[in-house]
Amino acid sequence: MDALVRIKRLVVARDVLFTEKAESEMASESLTPELVFESIVNAPSIFKTLRSRNPRTGQVEKLYVIKGLTFDALDIYTKGKIVTRKGVDVFYVLISSKRSTDV
Repeated sequence: MDALVRIKRLVVARDVLFTEKAESEMASESLTPELVFESIVNAPSIFKTLRSRNPRTGQVEKLYVIKGLTFDALDIYTKGKIVTRKGVDVFYVLISSKRSTDV
């Protein structure tokens, strides 16, 4: 399944977790979870896929950078990953979520 489709389905189902960093960035930019969700659902594509090493586990993971617009044309940047919990539950974990500074 396409990663963006999978992420959008997780967002629509509200299977989303926010890191403290993402919550802090959202608060400083007056963004609500709903605005972040809108931007992901409206995103036309994944802007960039990064390979990163998790600082806690040392494992390599894929991070997805998504730039999308809300219904009011607010440009929002998110970075996150898909993780599976207990072999069944899947969450899109938002690591970063803020207003995009470049278009």
